Amino acid sequence: MRIPPIAIAVGWMLTAVAAADRPIQDRSPVDLAFTADGKWLVTANQTSGTATLIDVARQRVAAEIEVGEYPVSVVAGGEPDQVWMSCRDSGTVVRLAIEDGKLTKMQTRTVGYHPWGLVWNPQRGSLWVAQRAAGRVVELDGDSGEVVRTIEVGNWPERLAISPAGSHLAVTLAGEQGIAIIDLDRGRVQKRSFRALNQGQPMFSADGSEVWLPWMMYRAFPINATNIRRGWIWGSRMGRIPLDDSGTRRILTLDQRGRAVADPCDMTWVGDGRQWVMTAGGTHELLWFRRKRLPWRDYAGTDHMDPRLIPDQTRFRRIALGGRPQGIAAAPGSTTVYVANYLRNSVQVVDLREFRVGHEIDLGGPREPSPARRGAAIFYDATRSLDQWYSCHTCHQDGGTNAVATDTLNDGSPRTFKTILPLYDLPRTGPWTWHGWQTDLRGAMTKSLTSTMLGTPPSEKEIDALLSFFDQLKRPVNPFAVDDSRDRLAIARGRKIFFGSAAGCADCHSGPHYTDGEIHDVGSGAASDRYPGYNTPSLRGAALRLRLMHDGRAASLDALLRKYHRPQDVSGSPGLSEAQRKDLIEFLKTL
Repeated sequence: MRIPPIAIAVGWMLTAVAAADRPIQDRSPVDLAFTADGKWLVTANQTSGTATLIDVARQRVAAEIEVGEYPVSVVAGGEPDQVWMSCRDSGTVVRLAIEDGKLTKMQTRTVGYHPWGLVWNPQRGSLWVAQRAAGRVVELDGDSGEVVRTIEVGNWPERLAISPAGSHLAVTLAGEQGIAIIDLDRGRVQKRSFRALNQGQPMFSADGSEVWLPWMMYRAFPINATNIRRGWIWGSRMGRIPLDDSGTRRILTLDQRGRAVADPCDMTWVGDGRQWVMTAGGTHELLWFRRKRLPWRDYAGTDHMDPRLIPDQTRFRRIALGGRPQGIAAAPGSTTVYVANYLRNSVQVVDLREFRVGHEIDLGGPREPSPARRGAAIFYDATRSLDQWYSCHTCHQDGGTNAVATDTLNDGSPRTFKTILPLYDLPRTGPWTWHGWQTDLRGAMTKSLTSTMLGTPPSEKEIDALLSFFDQLKRPVNPFAVDDSRDRLAIARGRKIFFGSAAGCADCHSGPHYTDGEIHDVGSGAASDRYPGYNTPSLRGAALRLRLMHDGRAASLDALLRKYHRPQDVSGSPGLSEAQRKDLIEFLKTL
């Protein structure tokens, strides 16, 4: 649901003008960008599906416009008064122009397959877009919006950066624990894997020789207090990746003993590039660094920040922001940075001379957070874990899944790693856990916070809030289901196979969520399993996952049906021909 434009109130506070039957929406800004002339700032508001225009000189909201479903990224490009925005669930890239203090949609280009990160290449006058669900990046002509070229890069490309000369593109690969560096002149893709998960925004160094970016890493040690405090479960890093593959990768650990950093997100240079800042959504803060004499180490460096850096306020600061800081933009030619704060529905103006929030621009939203919003605050809060090393979001990215199997202690046996299941439709898909032993969802919430995260037990009101959050958590639009160019006859044939006796899929994967909620022994277990059988997983969104089955042994639907979960082994049917298997996969992609 959308709301009309907003009005500015005294003290720059903002009230949404809405009809009586329309609730005031949270904006949830996740990204922001200055226009080329520095006069305006535009935010991408995720839950309201809008863009907000901010008058920088007056530090107040000037206008708001609907752009699409689930905005992700915004970048300036083309004319001085233009920006581009990607919308994941709409599958669109929108070009916005600023005219007389208002935002106008100039062009909406459907690119599909979860458009994510954006970057403008001024040398070519073109826009690069990451298509997360398709594993590729596409170049759009800056005038027509038409696709110029497409480059396959790997699993889950998300964030982009362009080198100063416009010759190289850096792409974070959330599904491959690293990045891809593309030589745009040659079209050559080089991948660098360094156990990086939940990668933040990359940036090129001023000379274009390195890519800088933050990430988190999962160390796969048993979850206990000792290993968490050692940084052996999750940890946050900042890295410098040379374009030359023969160069040395350098690492800066961000976590302090007893006070870790979690869910680093965006970063940017400040002023002349001698300073840089980074948002950490899980610990609600802004990290500031001065580049001179930082203790960079090689990949075998420590799991904790160099103790000499922590008290040195000439090189390092942690600035509390509250909420969930995400996107960040540095004001041109100054030491002021602007931060998009998702949970506060605001843009925070941070003065890096005084290292504090000097002003906060309210984008609009309810006066009091809803129960679901309070649940979101718990979900994104890493301070709920022991020494604040990780949040629920760290494993379940925005309620979804990640690219590794982890040991969360939910299956009753140690060091038996399980695929992270998405949390969409959670209240409607019980029982829970891979073995299905958990039949009390409230108890599951408590166990996750106290056993997996080793945090304090939640109150009954906090559990209510979490359940409200999961109840309204929206599943991403499946781009395979809305792509009209796909073979509809193959999909129809695959549907018959799915519900027929040839495959027997619907015997277990039934109902609106394609799960019967029962426990079955399909021969995929191990002697170390404490519980017999496995809970039928939902097949909704299966084509968007990288790891299938309880331990992630299948990397694709084709591998699943050919090797690990063959219909003949599960249902006793004669099996499928190659053509039938392909048709079945075409149908499964639509779920």
